[in-house]
Amino acid sequence: MKNRLFSLLFLSVLLASCGTSEKILYFQDIVVNNPEVIAAARDITVQPKDQISIVVSSKDPELAALFNLTRVQYRAGSTDWRSGSYNGEVSGYTLDDQGAIDFPVLGSLTVAGMTKDRIAAMIKKRLMEENLVNDPVVTVEFMNLYFSVLGEVKNPGKYSITKDQITLLEALSMAGDLTIYGKRDAIFVIREENGQRVTHWVDIRSKDIFESPVYYLKQNDVVYVQPNKVRAGQSTLNENSVKSVGLWISIGSFLTSLGVLLFK
Repeated sequence: MKNRLFSLLFLSVLLASCGTSEKILYFQDIVVNNPEVIAAARDITVQPKDQISIVVSSKDPELAALFNLTRVQYRAGSTDWRSGSYNGEVSGYTLDDQGAIDFPVLGSLTVAGMTKDRIAAMIKKRLMEENLVNDPVVTVEFMNLYFSVLGEVKNPGKYSITKDQITLLEALSMAGDLTIYGKRDAIFVIREENGQRVTHWVDIRSKDIFESPVYYLKQNDVVYVQPNKVRAGQSTLNENSVKSVGLWISIGSFLTSLGVLLFK
């Protein structure tokens, strides 16, 4: 009789631990050592009201300077706009409502929906075709692009986008990963595009995250991690106290019943 009770108790603990693991483990359905085709990465494209920097370089610095705006010191590839090795001073271009910028000499250029590389290639081509600069090197960088991470992560906040693409996993990593109170199956990404606000739901426990339309983030995306029941219960002191009392009463009742069965 005692052996059966101990076996049942051990099985209950084992099942409880398995259930807990299923709630917190990432990528539970991934098959190890099974190569899968990776979908093409979605590079970030600039949109109206975004701000970018464009630096034109050449063997003739004075000629290249005609195409660089002047205001704040900038170093290509750096997030520090106050210092850098670039001797010139340039400011950013803000896309208007139609997604265009007013570029020196070339005039209005529509760049909305284009990546940094495409913008650089277009400007370089125009400068050469119009015999303005024979050997231009064009560098385009993001200036005010960011995403936000809220909810049950270690470091919620706003984070700058400094490269062509950023994944949801990278965003969560930058925010310090989920806390133990974050729901792995309730991660929401709020995205605004084409005049609409759409909320996407992601379950980080499944490999389906890699197929999600929000696996690659865009500027202004908001990532929200919902709290689990434990955290939600802690939000109200009275509710938490009641739950604690009820929990201890349940544990005491269980131990009493177990003791009676074992030593009867």
